[in-house]
Amino acid sequence: MKTWIKTMALACVVAWSAPAAAWWWDSTPSNYTDTRYPIVLVHGMFGFDSIAGVDYWYGVAEDLRKYGADVYTTQVPALDSTIARGEALLPQVQAIAAVYGKVNLVGHSHGGPTARYIARVRPDLVASVTSVGSPHKGSPVADLIYGSPAESLAASLGNALGGLIDLLSGGGYNQDLRSSLRSLTTRGSAEFNSFAPAGIPTTSCGEGAYSANGVRFYSWGGTGVLTNVLDPSDALLGTTSLAFGFSANDGLVGRCSNHFGKTIRDNYFMNHLDEVNQALGLHSLFETDPKAVFQQHANRLKNVGL
Repeated sequence: MKTWIKTMALACVVAWSAPAAAWWWDSTPSNYTDTRYPIVLVHGMFGFDSIAGVDYWYGVAEDLRKYGADVYTTQVPALDSTIARGEALLPQVQAIAAVYGKVNLVGHSHGGPTARYIARVRPDLVASVTSVGSPHKGSPVADLIYGSPAESLAASLGNALGGLIDLLSGGGYNQDLRSSLRSLTTRGSAEFNSFAPAGIPTTSCGEGAYSANGVRFYSWGGTGVLTNVLDPSDALLGTTSLAFGFSANDGLVGRCSNHFGKTIRDNYFMNHLDEVNQALGLHSLFETDPKAVFQQHANRLKNVGL
């Protein structure tokens, strides 16, 4: 038992001291993430901008700003259909684009299709869309729950949790888990892809078009599930990952389903929450820091003039 406690204590020290150590040796140029257009972050299901000082994109926006980027975090319904979320996002994008001309949209999970909605209806406002761990071809978890006997209970509990998240984050939106689930089923995703096909692979696990209507497309995702013994969310994602059988996934999204446009990488050892540096930065010690992945992508956008 003493050995186990010492191991856990050492893991905590390493996990929390690594960022501090990196600070002392930081050689990243001060303008590394200085993109031409601002980066606009779009959260996924059960998402928010900030609650009690804790950001959904934990440390990501702050880190990008540190190296020169203009970053905006948006808020849309935590639970609703892709189109309803997109309509809630649109006026926020319009306001930002009114200042800068265009934006670089980055969406996590359901935020990916939500960002794609903007590129479909107002491509003139968008320089690029990047999805992070997004189920562009649906999720078996949504397929399993939607239309099942458990749907009613899941909707009641989910809407209550979504409402609480919305209240604490000051969103002011109604919550509709059933509409979220339908949008993220295989069938619902296929219907949305017919409406907004740009960037979606035509093969089961290929890449989609890299651009359309002047908008560039990128994606990345993970295939880790149990990535940090100290992270309590790993247990939940370990359970939901059972819906995928033996297919690689991040706990909620399959490896091939996260493909959109240019696939930067589809198999980071990250689970669905690690991709946005949650919970509280507890990701695998043996994989790239999620914040570094966002840094690298901002630099990628910068280098192509976006």
